[in-house]
Amino acid sequence: MTATLIDGKAFAASVRERVATHVARIKEAQGVTPGLAVVLVGDDPASEVYVRSKGKQTVEVGMHSYEHKLPADTSEADLLALIEQLNSDKAVHGILVQLPLPKHLNESLVINAIDPAKDVDGFHISNVGLLGTGQKSMVPCTPLGCLMMLRDHLGELSGKTAVVIGRSNIVGKPMAQLLLGDSCTVTIAHSRTKDLAEVVKRADIVVAAVGRPNFVQGGWIKPGATVIDVGINRIPAPEKGEGKTRLVGDVDFEAVKEVAGAITPVPGGVGPMTIACLLANTLTACCRKHGLVEPEGLTA
Repeated sequence: MTATLIDGKAFAASVRERVATHVARIKEAQGVTPGLAVVLVGDDPASEVYVRSKGKQTVEVGMHSYEHKLPADTSEADLLALIEQLNSDKAVHGILVQLPLPKHLNESLVINAIDPAKDVDGFHISNVGLLGTGQKSMVPCTPLGCLMMLRDHLGELSGKTAVVIGRSNIVGKPMAQLLLGDSCTVTIAHSRTKDLAEVVKRADIVVAAVGRPNFVQGGWIKPGATVIDVGINRIPAPEKGEGKTRLVGDVDFEAVKEVAGAITPVPGGVGPMTIACLLANTLTACCRKHGLVEPEGLTA
């Protein structure tokens, strides 16, 4: 039995469609248009592609997109001044500072300068605390996307055993909090976990976010489990020609798909959901700001 493929591309398209419908509704009824400001410091090529894609998709769902491109040598004071300006701008409901930042800038200082209500990345310490205590918060986009896909595929998550492999602040920890919020029994495992294979084998749900190519083996998976692969790793692909590479996840896809009940591919799984959830978060922030009904099924 080969696993069902969870198509992140198609699911992200449906999320964007729901966002666009809700945006059109509040525009018409309230005269309010959600606005997302993205700040890019420097000229990292991957970040530039990502920011361009975010801007394009923001406009496609009917929102305002504000892009601020700053030179790599921008001072911390200037960056903080821009954030302060965006915090007080009524047209901006979501603020995202593209990471990584150049080395001379203090990432946590910059992130925590963003108004928590506009922190659509969900990285502000206030949002981390709110999520951890089960209160209404802005939720990091990648874990939110994973949660949406799990709910869509499995329906009720209550009582299921989940293992999150990886303990990063961006994916691992918030993912565990979200699964706890849906009444799963959650274990956070990582590269130092003893008998990792045995720990993973108990799980109905496996979320792999460890940053190691093909790390999770087929023999680790409980038959029929749902596997969400957050990893994006570029590895050499000599079969495509000299110097060529290909993208793989943290899961040995070919082996795991023979055991799992469902699995997300890489690429085309979790990746597309991240920007879709960024748009959903911007819409949610806008609705909260104006006391409007929040979009159904697009929040944690």
